[in-house]
Amino acid sequence: MIFSSIIFLFHFLPFTLAAYYIAPPRAKNTVLFVCSLVFYCWGEVRFFPVMLTLILINYLCGLAIAHFEGRPGMRRLFLALALVGSLGMLFYFKYANFVLESANALLGTSFAPIEGISVLPLGISFYTFQTMSYTIDVYRQSAPVQRNVITFGAYVTLFPQLIAGPIIQYKTVAEQLVSRTENLEKFVSGVRRFTVGLAKKVLLANAIGELWDQALASQSLTVAGAWLGLAAYAFQIYFDFSGYSDMAIGLGRMLGFEFIENFNYPYISRSVVDFWKRWHISLTTWFREYLYFPLGGNRVPRWKWVRNILIVWLLTGLWHGAGWNFLLWGLYYALFMLAERLFLGKWLEKLPRALQHVYALFVVLIGWALFA
Repeated sequence: MIFSSIIFLFHFLPFTLAAYYIAPPRAKNTVLFVCSLVFYCWGEVRFFPVMLTLILINYLCGLAIAHFEGRPGMRRLFLALALVGSLGMLFYFKYANFVLESANALLGTSFAPIEGISVLPLGISFYTFQTMSYTIDVYRQSAPVQRNVITFGAYVTLFPQLIAGPIIQYKTVAEQLVSRTENLEKFVSGVRRFTVGLAKKVLLANAIGELWDQALASQSLTVAGAWLGLAAYAFQIYFDFSGYSDMAIGLGRMLGFEFIENFNYPYISRSVVDFWKRWHISLTTWFREYLYFPLGGNRVPRWKWVRNILIVWLLTGLWHGAGWNFLLWGLYYALFMLAERLFLGKWLEKLPRALQHVYALFVVLIGWALFA
């Protein structure tokens, strides 16, 4: 079920909003949890146990981490169990066959692919990161433990951002899950934001995507046609992804939530560093807070900082998909990040803004070619 479908717009959404606003305050999270499960199971019912397992693993480990306050060893143990469980599930469904296929190609082995995981569980990359965010936030004591399993389940399965984000860090919505305000002004703002996102998706992304499809299908593609097709892909992926984020933020407001902004006019950027401050903000924020900073960030010797950038961006590439092109895409951006921060950035600042903008767009377009 996608946000732009008839079944969502004229059946699921009206029913969910009606049930949510009729329900008493104590039952609102239950309504959200049940409706979100219906939303998920509509097209992915066979993967419901996967989501339920991740919810239970992180819920129970969160309780254990809070219970063993004052015993660092036990807290680390249950944090490790939660991370291994979450990442293990993600690896099995998203990367296991990729690893086997790569081993067969590189080593000449003949490992058979694992049956039953050719289709990726819907949203697993997003809700895995959200469950990990919860457990890490509880471990760091930057958010309180959630003792109500329904409320925690509502956080993980929240349908507005389940499919395509933004990735919601638990500490940013912990209070909203317990107490939030619904009013007419916020609801109207949510409807307006949802409508903008729906227009981006249906009127712009889908239409522009046809030009990209024609470029891919062409048997006699010219250089100009290739660049036009690539530009079409760049706009398609932006309007599609930012449209979904707008719809998610709008739906969240209708339900009383305030989610993080996920895009901030990325194509006006004048450097690669600037682009990644504007594109998929929730993902870069997640990697920065839960991986880059724990590795030491930039407050380490130069070689460790280079290592940290490479690790973060290779994993960012892999997060987007199980394929060598995604690894290359991550490495590509890692190299530009390093170059701009080491020497290229100072040179760019001396150029006119228009040339800085041309440089950034050129790098991004080549990046989309790798990505696609």
